[in-house]
Amino acid sequence: MRRKGLAIALFVTCGAAGVLSAALLAATPSQVVPPVPTTTDTTTTLPPYPPPPPTTTTTTTTTRTTTPRPPRPRPRPRPTTIAAGVTIAGRVLVGGLSPAVATAEVKASFARPLSVKIGTTTLRATPQQLGASAYVGDAIRRARVARPGANVPLKVAAPQARLERYVGALAKRFDRPTVDAKLLLRNSKPFVTEDRPGRRLRQLHAVRELFRRLKSHERDAIVLKPEGIPATVTRASIGDVIVIRRGQNKLNLYEGMKLKRSFGVATGQSRYPTPLGRFEVIVKWRNPWWYPPASDWAKDAEPIPPGPGNPLGTRWLGISSPAVGIHGTPDAASIGYSVSHGCIRMAIPDVEELFDMVALGTRVQVV
Repeated sequence: MRRKGLAIALFVTCGAAGVLSAALLAATPSQVVPPVPTTTDTTTTLPPYPPPPPTTTTTTTTTRTTTPRPPRPRPRPRPTTIAAGVTIAGRVLVGGLSPAVATAEVKASFARPLSVKIGTTTLRATPQQLGASAYVGDAIRRARVARPGANVPLKVAAPQARLERYVGALAKRFDRPTVDAKLLLRNSKPFVTEDRPGRRLRQLHAVRELFRRLKSHERDAIVLKPEGIPATVTRASIGDVIVIRRGQNKLNLYEGMKLKRSFGVATGQSRYPTPLGRFEVIVKWRNPWWYPPASDWAKDAEPIPPGPGNPLGTRWLGISSPAVGIHGTPDAASIGYSVSHGCIRMAIPDVEELFDMVALGTRVQVV
């Protein structure tokens, strides 16, 4: 009886322990509690160890994230008209105009002709005729983005070669050559034609003025004054003229066309005539030596020094005809006759007077 009561008590105790273990398992699900071994009277069975935890394989996937760029802001639309007060080339107001209308206005302004005034003649030439062109499109593009009241320059291309050709054509039309006075004889008297000064266009100055007007867009008249060119020989510069008339044996001295003095002379005989033509005084000698010329009448003659017996007297005015000149003579009786060997003889007082009146280069006409 006593043994039977001990067995019952042991059984109740084991049952209570099992109930307590079940309650703990229910309260803690994450822990695995091994079962309590069951004990019998003869055999105690131990539970197996808990199984190893399951193997978990983790796969990692890397995803690259691309951040999209923000969209570019759209450019502001250009205004349909140019800002107020904008000018091009400092003179064409394009403010408030559309680009098309502004283009037409600028082209019309640039196409205005240039005026060139020479004397009483006014000529006009367009920039196109002068080969010039303006960069209108570039100026309009700049004007469209310009601030109100701004001035936009207008660039111009003006080829210098075209300008030089135009000015050269003007020079051919308006240049005048000089006309020198000429000495003629009318009725055995000197006649001097009128001289006329020339004129010449200053071409370099004209080209520069045209270029400046095109670049600056000015259109006021260009006044060109040709420079005067004086004649080389004028009536006043003709000076003295000696006219020797063989048929009358006269020597007349003129100042231009005005008679100053007249002298009697002796001229060449028929065998040795004084040459006809235009000459000039090329040498003046006082108290000259006489040298025999290369002529048959002077064959075997000797030079004669200055003095009373010298056939040239006291003065010699050689002219540009070989071995011919105007000189004095000790033989005053020969004056008025054609008796010399080609020279023009004068009385000694007369030739000394003439010698002092004329200069080297004086024109001599023998008729």
